[in-house]
Amino acid sequence: MEYSTFGRHVAVDTWGVDFEVLNNAELLQAHMVEAAESCGATVLSVQSKQFEPQGATVLVLLSESHLSIHTYPERGFAAIDCYTCGETVDPQLAIDYLVSVLKPEKCYAKKLIRGLGELEVVTPVVNQAELV
Repeated sequence: MEYSTFGRHVAVDTWGVDFEVLNNAELLQAHMVEAAESCGATVLSVQSKQFEPQGATVLVLLSESHLSIHTYPERGFAAIDCYTCGETVDPQLAIDYLVSVLKPEKCYAKKLIRGLGELEVVTPVVNQAELV
């Protein structure tokens, strides 16, 4: 069997997200699992941490790699990251799902194409219809 090293890695910074959403690790965890499933990924495990006085981190370990979010509610900021190996799971679908849930005022994204040689950086189109 021949294995591919091809993968896509999408990193997104979102700004202007509601404090209460970003400060709720349990809610974020549910949305992160839903995002992973929406792109066809296989969830292996989930870890989350609610920080005091505010902030959260959620990591979803995927059979295909990972999906993560780190929040700074006091700034309305979340850093989202999704990397998937192979060609069957599209990380952009997970990112689009999360952007639709978070409803940021601003969103900045980059996609790395990995495993083919030199890294290729692409600016993906994030579902702008969901941005207010």
